[in-house]
Amino acid sequence: MDKKSWSNVTEYIDSFPKEVQAKLRSIRDLITSLVPEATEQIAYDMPAYKLHGKPLVYFAAFKNHIGFYATPTGHEAFAKELSKYKQGKGSVQFPLKDVLPLDLIERIVLFRKNEQDIKAKKK
Repeated sequence: MDKKSWSNVTEYIDSFPKEVQAKLRSIRDLITSLVPEATEQIAYDMPAYKLHGKPLVYFAAFKNHIGFYATPTGHEAFAKELSKYKQGKGSVQFPLKDVLPLDLIERIVLFRKNEQDIKAKKK
């Protein structure tokens, strides 16, 4: 888990212990299945997904949690459900010791996708 620059998301995920890799892969698989047209890359030293050239979501592993970043709008829309997790502006921390709330992550990703799709159609 040494901080370094990764050239792709697979390299990033593979740099973590096996149990963390499984959680990261589940988030990646969820995002890519829900938004296959999203561009996957490394940005800010973490996996990042863009849609219509704009940030969709990011995620990252840390010592005790996985950070999930859906910009402020994704977190604002799900504030009640995210309230049980430690948060920052536009971020939430899912403890590594807990099961990932994949259903909630799915709804947030779909919310952000819809948001991006609407903005793209207005242009």
